[in-house]
Amino acid sequence: MSDTAVGTNAVRHVYLHVPFCARRCSYCDFSIAVRRTVPWRAFADAVAREVEVRTVAQPQTTLDTLYLGGGTPSHLGVDGVQATLDGLRPYLSWNEATEVTLEANPEDISVEAVRAWKAAGVNRLSIGIQSFDDRVLTWMHRVHDAARAEAAVEAARAGGIDAFSVDLIFAAPERLERDWSDDVSRILALGADHVSLYGLTIEPHTPLGRWHARGEEQEADESRYEAEFLEAHNRLTAAGYEHYEVSNFGRVGRRARHNSAYWRGVPYLGLGPAAHGFDGVDRRWNLSAYAAWDDAVTAGADPVEGRETLSSENQIAESVYLGLRTIDGLEVRGAHEIAHVQRWREEGWVKLQERDGTTRLVCTAEGWLRLDALAADLTAFRSGS
Repeated sequence: MSDTAVGTNAVRHVYLHVPFCARRCSYCDFSIAVRRTVPWRAFADAVAREVEVRTVAQPQTTLDTLYLGGGTPSHLGVDGVQATLDGLRPYLSWNEATEVTLEANPEDISVEAVRAWKAAGVNRLSIGIQSFDDRVLTWMHRVHDAARAEAAVEAARAGGIDAFSVDLIFAAPERLERDWSDDVSRILALGADHVSLYGLTIEPHTPLGRWHARGEEQEADESRYEAEFLEAHNRLTAAGYEHYEVSNFGRVGRRARHNSAYWRGVPYLGLGPAAHGFDGVDRRWNLSAYAAWDDAVTAGADPVEGRETLSSENQIAESVYLGLRTIDGLEVRGAHEIAHVQRWREEGWVKLQERDGTTRLVCTAEGWLRLDALAADLTAFRSGS
């Protein structure tokens, strides 16, 4: 399948990368463009040009999900979100049943903004809270404070979007003396129907990476990383959340449909700078820098930077990793594979479940802490290496 063919017709899931941010967070290594004044009109036009370049004349399929991520899509402002979605409508089809998610930072969320986003077609928000400790938020280079985060959730509800997710980052450096239990309590008090939980990682080309290289910052040790992850798991599941993927918790019926499509390995279209796409066999990714991507689409060119066809080994590795990261699990291939993972079962890292006539291998919370190692081991076993 060509990149063009997968453009707008053969997929039901679309990701749009919006690169703009008010400030780079200390831990962020994403492709972003820091702008005080966002060129939202030029961006909306460029997105429309990209999707036009990659469109073929076939009947459109109604999208199941459309996700505006970043960066900070809410930094586009009310007019920018409206213009961007309007620019996609001639090429992509969606309706009220489509999950349309907008990533939003608390400082951008007001009742008026939420109402306008809803009128534009957004029906789900992903709110980047990260912490309720103002000292930690300052260290992270976040623009909002804890009070603003709580007000943003109230504004989301008052504005008419009650389907929203909130993000938290755990395993901050010990010297910050962050009260993780308090953060979990305050997330529970918000009553969000979805929570995403991410362990802080140190990437070299970030402010945090530079602080670490100079010896000014240390990452959390493994014991504290594990303790904070398991505390969140225990308290959220006790409160009725389903820990359905290594980093995600949702109330019944509130799983993130867009991200769940990634974990099932289904095709999706990626638009915008640095966006990735997948047609089921081939993966492609766009030019990373905003200016380079914009120059390409302005010239009427496909802004692709690279592509790869998954080898049989890659396909095995991805199927194992994606299967183990969700509670749907991975189908076991016979008694020899069950014997191979017996030690994992004894350690309490995985369990076997019978479902729809199949035996599936499902990670426990303790197993998810070892996901990379378990997936690599089982991949090697399946590959015969």
